[in-house]
Amino acid sequence: AVEEEWERSHRQGVHLVAVCDDTFPSLLKTIQDCPPLLSVLGSLAFFQKRYLFAIVGSRQGSLQGQHFVKRLVGELGENNFCIVSGLALGIDTAAHEAALPFGTVAVLAGGVDKVYPPENQKLYEQIQERGCIVSEMPLGQEPQAKCFPRRNRLISGLASGVLVVEGRFQSGSLLTAQYAVDQGREVFAVPGSPLDPRCFGSNLLLKQGATLVTRGEDIL
Repeated sequence: AVEEEWERSHRQGVHLVAVCDDTFPSLLKTIQDCPPLLSVLGSLAFFQKRYLFAIVGSRQGSLQGQHFVKRLVGELGENNFCIVSGLALGIDTAAHEAALPFGTVAVLAGGVDKVYPPENQKLYEQIQERGCIVSEMPLGQEPQAKCFPRRNRLISGLASGVLVVEGRFQSGSLLTAQYAVDQGREVFAVPGSPLDPRCFGSNLLLKQGATLVTRGEDIL
């Protein structure tokens, strides 16, 4: 089974990176449940960027939220930041798209050869060419609900900090922020209207002590 996995990965251009390798992401090595092996499509060089920084948020992100993310990522990219996110619709998509000129890392819940959601097929291909796609799951594995929390811990584990831009109560974004706290990462949040349920999570994080972000300088 190991030999078959190795051969399939080689045929599809997938790098298998073990935790003992020099190319394995250094920050990820520090988390308690670090995966022993990563599958990577694209360039491993992005793991060596000076700053890996995660941006996550609502799949139903507002147009204002997505516009803010794109402006913010432009500021961060010019300061040698590489953006990590989960390839979800909404805020994740906006973050990846804006980060393409600077480098971006997409973390998947299924195998690196399984695009999810399918609406992001084109973005997936662009990231593969201009960044990298990462998973701890074997090739061919379809994303399942139970895999997304594991995916979220990798998003925070890869990064030095996590920014939440819009997130509902008990959302995956809040879970990622909790993982970030447990892993000793810094948590940031963008304030939003108290009347918008998409902003409940980010406003809650601010109440709990997350760093408030209204511009790139707040993160820099």
